[in-house]
Amino acid sequence: MKTVVLAQAIISFTMALLMSGYATCLQFGFSLQWLQVWAMAFVTAWPVAFCLSLVVGKLGFALAQRIIPVARSAT
Repeated sequence: MKTVVLAQAIISFTMALLMSGYATCLQFGFSLQWLQVWAMAFVTAWPVAFCLSLVVGKLGFALAQRIIPVARSAT
């Protein structure tokens, strides 16, 4: 369980960092103002992304296992 929570923290951190950076860059371009807005957007986005990833991650794995059943034996 600790591994799952840590993995979700790392994944949500990375995704929040990249997506907030990308979205704010589209709006402000590369500038000092962009860096300031990006920092605030990231601080807001990461906790939300982490909480949502704990729920969505479980659903995603469950759906993937339904689509591609886990092999019972490697023959």
